[in-house]
Amino acid sequence: MKGVARRAADWIEQRTGFETFIRSFLFEDIPASTGWPHVFGSIAIFLFLTQAFSGILLAFNFAPTPGEAYNSLTYIMRSVTAGRMIRGLHHWGATMMIVVVAIHMVQVFLYGAYKKPRETTWVVGVTLFLITLAFGLTGYLLPWDNKAYWGTSVTATIASQAPFIGGYLRRLMGAEDGVGVVTFARFYDLHTLILPGLMALLVVVHIYLVRRHGIAPAPSDEHPSVKFFPRQVFRDTVAIFITFVILFLASLLIGVPLERLADPTDTTYIPRPDWYFLFLFQALKFFRGPLEPIGSVVLPTAFIAVLFAVPFLDRSRVRRLRQRTAAIAITILAIAGWGALTMAAIITTPSANTDGLTSKGDSESWASFSPEELAGVGYFRQEHCESCHNLIDGDPKVGPNLASLPVRRSAEWMIEHFKNPSQLIPGSNMPPIHLPDAGLNALSAFLLKLTPENAARLMSAPSNASDGAETFVTSGCGGCHKVNGTGGDMGPPLNGISSRRSKEWIARHFDDPQKLSPGSIMPPYRFAPSDQSALISYLFSLPAH
Repeated sequence: MKGVARRAADWIEQRTGFETFIRSFLFEDIPASTGWPHVFGSIAIFLFLTQAFSGILLAFNFAPTPGEAYNSLTYIMRSVTAGRMIRGLHHWGATMMIVVVAIHMVQVFLYGAYKKPRETTWVVGVTLFLITLAFGLTGYLLPWDNKAYWGTSVTATIASQAPFIGGYLRRLMGAEDGVGVVTFARFYDLHTLILPGLMALLVVVHIYLVRRHGIAPAPSDEHPSVKFFPRQVFRDTVAIFITFVILFLASLLIGVPLERLADPTDTTYIPRPDWYFLFLFQALKFFRGPLEPIGSVVLPTAFIAVLFAVPFLDRSRVRRLRQRTAAIAITILAIAGWGALTMAAIITTPSANTDGLTSKGDSESWASFSPEELAGVGYFRQEHCESCHNLIDGDPKVGPNLASLPVRRSAEWMIEHFKNPSQLIPGSNMPPIHLPDAGLNALSAFLLKLTPENAARLMSAPSNASDGAETFVTSGCGGCHKVNGTGGDMGPPLNGISSRRSKEWIARHFDDPQKLSPGSIMPPYRFAPSDQSALISYLFSLPAH
């Protein structure tokens, strides 16, 4: 059996040289000073391979178009076997990769491992770091939630501030007319086609250069060189295993955030970049008006240029780590500055009211009640309930005063009572109410909300507002949109929409949501003119946040 295996190995070796390559790779001489600080390059390669693998698994179920991308991602997380874990590996793997590559660069900088003849190795490494950031930037948009949309919009605005080429960069991003389908397509192609291929190519070049020039030895290293295997291979393996355990636990225990579907009309959303760009976001606060391009473009570009120029600026001889006081001081200052700006950005993040809740001042208005409760006012009037019932004190009528009933019935009881009054209250002369289920629910919601204190406010609602609320309820708008704190989260909250959009825009949006909000899953609505007018009037009466 061993003879067969040996002959097979010899056959492969003669035709590929694979065994020779592995031996030369594992048994290459490395400085005896090589140790644990040198494991981060291997960890970075492992994380890149993990990203590629998890990205391929995600791509099997991911729909690369706005709107559908969001739906496919929710499908992956809810229905695909281990889908939540796969997305967690990809998300937290990206975060870990940025951290590890940054630590690897700091280690190389502190040790002075960029000096002659390793200048090109450093330049390729800086390029790999920028590509890693580009992965994070392009992947940020792909979930197509509100955070992704508005964060990318800010990125496009910053890119447009670049002197001379700002407009071209924005067109290149496909964001000349705002972030949309073209932007998504280009970011997706960059993230899944161009950047992976470029990264793989440069990783191979980087490894080749490291092998060609060797790992930079410590100046005091007078010991004979050692083999890469087994000592350093063992260290790299242990470090990779620890990294995998951390990544696995993060994917298992920490949920990856996914906000509601991107809404280009939600101008109240407060965008924030991912954590590794927060420092730049905070730094921009020091540059206002015409100075803003300095903070957004000039200084970051200058910093990147200095990174590339490091081996050409520092041409001194290699010294021991403890003697590299200037490099240590620069590193400490850079980390402290980044940390302080990042922490300031986190602390000063304003809290956004995304639930559509009304302010205290608005609570006195009929417009602060839920759409169902307000629609119930319209149905109450439509069915002429006031002919038999009082809501406010007045002349006695056949039925009880509904605002001051001593005993409150449940919604289920009320709906059955509306359908067949004499069955629940024998001898009642109240006629059955013939409304669809949505109307009966709204009427019961109105009556449950009713109190002697709010009856006058509810009944002061103009008919066009209650009619608009009826259209809102019967069209199922509350399944996706919140109004005054009630409703779904799929669409944007509608409070304060009058400050964001015109009535004409809303009417056109009803006719063709996809045209004005790329990726929207909202179907077109063909309302009767009177219903549409009432609905828009109601939406424009809603209080702001």
